[in-house]
Order: sequence, then structure tokens, then C-alpha cells
Amino acid sequence: MPALTAAFVNRTADLSELDRWFGPPSPSAPGAPPPVGIGVLHGLPGVGKTATAWHWAAGTRERYPGGQLYVDFAALRGQSGGDVSEAVAMCLRGLGVLDTYMPDSLQERAALFRTRTADRRLLVVLDDVGDPAQVRPLVPKGPGSAVLVTSTSALGELALDGARILALKPLDPAGALRLLVEHGGERIAADPDAAERLVALRIAAGRLATDPSLTAADLAGELADENRRLDALSLGEEHSMSAVLNPTYRLLPPDAARLYRCLGRYPCATFDVESAAALDALPAATAPLLRRLAGDGLIERTADGRFHMHDLVRLHARERADAEEPPGAESALVARVLTHHLLLTALADRAIREDRLRVADLGALLADAPNPFAGPAGADPLAWLEGRSTDVLAVLRAGAARGGLDTPVWQLAEAYSVVFLHRRALGPWRESLALGAAAAATAVAPAAEARLRSLLSRPLLDLGEDERARTELDTALACAEVAGDAVVSASVREFDGRYWDRHDPARAVASCRASLELNTRAGEARDAAIATYFLGCAQDAAGEHTTALATLNAAHRMLTECRDPRMAARATAALGVAHDHLGDPGKAMRALEDAAATLRAERATHYEAQALVALADIAERTGLRRADVPGWLDRAAGIHEEGGSPLAPALRARLRAWGGE
Repeated sequence: MPALTAAFVNRTADLSELDRWFGPPSPSAPGAPPPVGIGVLHGLPGVGKTATAWHWAAGTRERYPGGQLYVDFAALRGQSGGDVSEAVAMCLRGLGVLDTYMPDSLQERAALFRTRTADRRLLVVLDDVGDPAQVRPLVPKGPGSAVLVTSTSALGELALDGARILALKPLDPAGALRLLVEHGGERIAADPDAAERLVALRIAAGRLATDPSLTAADLAGELADENRRLDALSLGEEHSMSAVLNPTYRLLPPDAARLYRCLGRYPCATFDVESAAALDALPAATAPLLRRLAGDGLIERTADGRFHMHDLVRLHARERADAEEPPGAESALVARVLTHHLLLTALADRAIREDRLRVADLGALLADAPNPFAGPAGADPLAWLEGRSTDVLAVLRAGAARGGLDTPVWQLAEAYSVVFLHRRALGPWRESLALGAAAAATAVAPAAEARLRSLLSRPLLDLGEDERARTELDTALACAEVAGDAVVSASVREFDGRYWDRHDPARAVASCRASLELNTRAGEARDAAIATYFLGCAQDAAGEHTTALATLNAAHRMLTECRDPRMAARATAALGVAHDHLGDPGKAMRALEDAAATLRAERATHYEAQALVALADIAERTGLRRADVPGWLDRAAGIHEEGGSPLAPALRARLRAWGGE
């Protein structure tokens, strides 16, 4: 075994598992010989498999009095099948067999190895194994012996030989920091915040040890920049992340290597078979290619059945793509990924609400596409969108960063906006709409720009950015006039009214009336019903409570006829507020409670929170149902916290005042 020349930290649980595997045997019958154990450590290249094996072996010399044998298959690789035969020969030499008496064939060498190990209890460590066939000839015969294998692959076939398999994960933050302190010394202690940002690799620690002028903060800054990260993790050609990953990459078959390079340019953190298939021109072969990459430790499965590529592996894959893929390949890949996500997001959008206003005409794209959300067995479209929100944002950013993709970018932003009707994640909502609006402007699509900028005013208002919301609405009104689309103009007027509802109720009433008139003339029944609802809200804000009550009742009836329970529940909540203004808090609370229950069932939690806060306001003012106030405030605060709303702290403060926290 090679000598341990560097500090080894953490891995306590992994080392304990190896002790359990190869500890004192428990014979099934008295006098039964202990079995030969086989264990496999697998994981990402560079994760620490070899160091773990060396460290464990160094502490088990007394357990294996027959000796320890070590083979590094990376050094033997590329010998046209002779690597296994030479590995057995190396072990035989370690057992005292001279080359003069070395058998020629693998079969003969393996037989001699079994003979020479029959009376020994020894440990065989096989490093960087690529195939189960490399292991079997090197399993010793001596009772109680052990074979410890490291590999990027799990080598699952060895389970048939009784092997136990352990996936080695990257160091946790505490272990990573201890490793850096061991190598970086005073400079780590001097800047612990920077140290915590460093990647826990011996290469990073080695750079700190070999460059006295390099501080932890400097190295952390280099690693924070993706374009410099692989260079930062380099101590020369032989000690770099590229050197660790290149041998595995070079052994990939051409199709798997191409998919690996494509995944390096994939903008999302996780992916499934369908997403990976969108990257390449070989969709039918994608699943087996992903299995190959997972088997080689270059990607790993996530708990939800998707795949993940470690950041450093992804950077290596991107490096290989930059070096080997033709010019223009990355733009074509981003276009395919954008189209793939647009298709699925648009299908989910329509599954949630078919008659929602949309500017994008996606008939040709959706015409013959399989719909994963269709039928009773289809996926939940809202849950799918919520689970893919990070991916959609990443794709929008990637598409916006490239020229020529403006139309699918704004189309994706428009389709994606449906998720925020139910979940108010204000940061992603604002960013996605801003990207879409900018793309629509570049594409000279005034109707789309008007729609997206008016939608953008909503998260801006919720974030307290009223001035910017006003700017976006003014631009949207101008774009709507240029577009000449009555329905889009009506929608923009509606959002304009919602802005003025906070600043000038009389102007809000005028804008909502204009929206209602435009929708009515265009024959848009649901949009007219929504405009009626907002008109009633504006009238109530302007002090016209009795008129508002009639308008909101009409809106509720119209929305119910349109089979829109979410918006009908919002009208019920507005009716509750109007009843309170008219001096009937009991009726108001009944309406608000009904609305909150329906909105929760419809997963429109932002509006549920509004109804709950209104209930708490009435209870605090009137003394009615005071015992329910902490529960209402706690639920509302949690909803606002989940969405990143600035209202959350004030709600928590109110709750503490009630003794609810």
C-alpha cells in the first residue's frame, strides 16, 4: 500500500461502515471458516475514494497478518485487455513469485494467485477499477481475507459475488473546513468566512500550501468565478480537476461522450431523460447513455428519479464541449432546451386554465405533442411547474443571454406566469417577467411586451417598488396602443386599475371601467367577469361600498358561470371586506372564511393569506373570534415568508404581540 503522506479528515461514518463489513466474522456454525469479503467504494472522480481506502487499510494491518496488496488500475489502463493479467502478475510478485516462474495466461496466473493466497489472511486494495472482470481474478482464497475496490461506478454485478457497495459523497462543510485548516494553517484561521466558501478538495488546500502569497479570500474569489474555477483547482497538469476527470472521459464511447459534453452546457441543475434527449440528436438512445454516465460516476441519480451533475464535473464537461464541439453548437443546444421547456410549460399552463389570456400562438408547437398532464393519470400541472421553477428560470436566463431566441423566451415567460397565480414567489416572478418583457421588446412584439410588462407590475407592487411598477405600466399602455389588440388593452387597463387602487381610487374605477368595456365589446366573458371584480374592488376602495357590493355580487355570479372557482373565491373575499365597510362584521367574517377555505383548496395561497389577514383585522377591531387570530396570522405569515414577501416580518410581529410565538 502507498504511504499516507497527507492529512485525512472526516469520513468517520464511511470508515465505520468498512469496519462493519470486514470486522470479526460471525460464523454460522462453530468452526466455520470466515468468508472472503468484497467491498466497493464508488463516487465522483476526486471525491476521496482512494484516500479513504488507503486510510482504512493503514489502520487494519494487524487484522491481515498475511499482508496487503495494492493495484492501481489507472496506471495499467490502455494495455488492450492486458491490465487484468498484469495486475495479477503484480500481486504474484508481491507474494514472492519471480518473473522466471510467472505463467503466461491470465487463467494460469489467477490459479496460481489462489494457490499462493490459500493459507494467508490478506487485504487486496484495487484502485480505480473500471469493470467487475478486473476484480474476480484478484479475490484471494484465504479465509477472512478482503478485497476493497474503488471505482467511479457502483460495479453492481459484484453484488452477485457477495460484494457490499458504498457510495462515497463529498465532504460535509465541517469536514471540508478541517481539511483546509490542516493544509492552509494560519491563512484559513485568519479568514474563516472565505474558508467556508472554498471547495473542500486537496488541490485547493495544496494551492494554499504551495503559494505563500495566496489568501483564502483570493482562492475563494477564483472558485466563485465559473470561468476560472477549473484553473483555480490546479497544481499543474498532473494535479488538477481536469486530470482527475480526463481518464474517465476518454474511455466513454462517442455517443456518451457527446451527451456528456452537451450536459456541460445544460443550464439546469437537474435533468430527466426527456430533458437530456432534447440536448442531442439521439433521443432514443438517451436512457442507456445516461446509465453509462451514471455508471462511470459522472452523473448521479437524485431522490426524485432525476439526474444531477456535480458542478466541477459540469465545468469539465463544458470545457470539453468548448474544445471539441463545432461553432454554433451551444446556441443550437440552448434553442432546443428552450423549445423543450416551452412545450411542457405551455401544456401545463393550459391544463391549469385553458381560457386564460395568452398572446403567444403556440398551436403548431402543441398540435401533435404528447401531453403528460392529460387524463386522470396525468401529472399535476401546478405541482410540475412548482417543481421545475428553478429549471425554467435557468432556461430563461440562458435563452435571454443569446441572440436570436427572443420570441421563445417571451413565450416561455408568459406561459410560466401561470404558476404565480397560485404561488407568489416574488423574486422568480419578477425576474421571469423582466426577462420576457425585454425579449418581447427586442423581438418587436408590442402585444407581448404590453402583456408581460403589465404582469410585471404585480410583483413590483407586492415588493413595494411602486415607482418602477408605474413605469412598467406606462410602457405597457403605450405598447398596447401600438399593438391595437382590444383584449390586451383591456388586460393592461385592468392592471393599471390595480395600481391606482393603491394610489388614486377614482382613477382605479375609471381604468377598471375601461377594461370592462373593452372586454365586453370583444366578447371575452371571463375577462369581463374579472374586470367586473376589480371594478368592485376599486369602488369599495373609493368609498362606494353599496355600489361595490352590487358590482362584486355580479362579478361572483359571472365568475361562477365561467367555472373559475379561484376568482369567484376572490370575489367572495372582496364581498366580505365590503360587508365590513358597511358595518356587518359577522357577515364579513363568514364570507372571508369561506373564501380562505376555497382559495386554500385551489392552492391560491397568496389570496388565502389576504383573506386571513382581513379576518384578523376584523377580529382585533371588534373582539369577535379573537381566539382564532393567532392561527390566521401564523398561516398568513408562513405564506408570505414562502413567497419572499416584505409583509412577512410585520405579520410575525403581530403574531408575537398575541403571544403566538
